[in-house]
Amino acid sequence: MPVVECDAEAAREALAAAGVAVGAGNTDHERWRAEHEGATAVAYDGKVVVQGREPARLAAILRTGGRGSDGEGGDREDDGRAGGRVHVYFDGASRGNPGPAAVGWVLVTSEGIVAEGGERIGETTNNRAEYEALVRAVEIAREYGFAEVELRGDSQLVVRQVRGEWDANDPGLRERRVRVRELLAGVDDWSIEHVPREVNERADELATEALDDG
Repeated sequence: MPVVECDAEAAREALAAAGVAVGAGNTDHERWRAEHEGATAVAYDGKVVVQGREPARLAAILRTGGRGSDGEGGDREDDGRAGGRVHVYFDGASRGNPGPAAVGWVLVTSEGIVAEGGERIGETTNNRAEYEALVRAVEIAREYGFAEVELRGDSQLVVRQVRGEWDANDPGLRERRVRVRELLAGVDDWSIEHVPREVNERADELATEALDDG
């Protein structure tokens, strides 16, 4: 659950400028509430709390536009977000190879889980699902503004192809590798490592849950 330290009125204006409807708070302590793409932002004095299954986009708007006139605001420097380092776990799943597929991802800092989620992506192969999970995870890490991204997945093929150790002969996988590298060019530093499936358990669970929900 992201907590964005910012000026509540400046944050309200940033959301309104982005086309997000802002309404009254539910209690005397809430300055206002806003909903956007499955997430809810609740403003208090000096901070906005973002809740919901998909908080990344809403939090990104607040981080980039919710600063006061003195330039202060954003996340605390020591909370592991906004310019800091994040560990990103990703996993893709396909039943049938090709068949119905889904992706899962988890973003973790020293403060704990920042964001996690899973979603269906139609029908595709296991390898393409793994790449789609990586793309989605990197997109979210960038939306949160992390400067250093450490990626962890249990697909040897994806990890080694993104590193450049293995060729991507499949045109579809090659296109996805290019997309991943384009996204990673937008952060200061990144790495990608292969981990055993048990280390990647939560991302795997989220992908499986998304398949089951479908």
